[in-house]
Amino acid sequence: MKFGRRKRDELEVAEAVAGDAVIAETTPEVDIATDADADLDEVDTVAPTDKSAPTDRADNGPHDETEANLVRPYVDLGGVKVLPREGLHLRLEVEEGSQRVVAVGLDYDESTLQVQPFAAPRSTGLWHEIRAQIADQIERQGGRVEEVDGPFGPELRALVPVVTDGSGTTDGARAARFVGVDGPRWFLRGVIAGKAAEQPDDAAEIEELFRSVVVVRGTTPMPPRDLIPLHMPKSTQSAV
Repeated sequence: MKFGRRKRDELEVAEAVAGDAVIAETTPEVDIATDADADLDEVDTVAPTDKSAPTDRADNGPHDETEANLVRPYVDLGGVKVLPREGLHLRLEVEEGSQRVVAVGLDYDESTLQVQPFAAPRSTGLWHEIRAQIADQIERQGGRVEEVDGPFGPELRALVPVVTDGSGTTDGARAARFVGVDGPRWFLRGVIAGKAAEQPDDAAEIEELFRSVVVVRGTTPMPPRDLIPLHMPKSTQSAV
């Protein structure tokens, strides 16, 4: 398993499918009352929605830290833990100014999977609304998108325009899949590019990789949609 670090303004096209614009548009700041006695996890600024997750999520993932197999070794990245495997290249995507880790990129089986964990309410989900926002943004950028029933539930399969320089000039489009799972007090978003997006019927390896991610929500109160903090790996072999 290989490790890398890439600043946000140096992302390749495949990673940029879920880069600055999509992250900013789909995870806006949430204006929540600052009552000291309020449970921020229960404060929801949008209409309640059902959770979206595979029926077997608790058994087959993506897992909450309380559900994971404690015997298996994981790479500890803070808000997520990743199971190492041969041929997996892990990259951390970092904001240029703040040096904050904002996403985890996983290159595997000729595909790229970007994952981001977010805080969510206890009883409602985020994916239904966020999915609609992503679709709207892609269409406004001139791309094409359709919603299908995938292995994790509803997902978006899109052709996203590729911007080749600072002038905004586009050079074709790249296939991308946007997947999401609502867990207990968290939401995990994944963006798939490469072979697993171009050939969705031959994507079992990258889909299993998404399933293997463990989300570490922690106990600190957080507003819904806040990114659960990520960090550089403390060890390549750490227990959950």
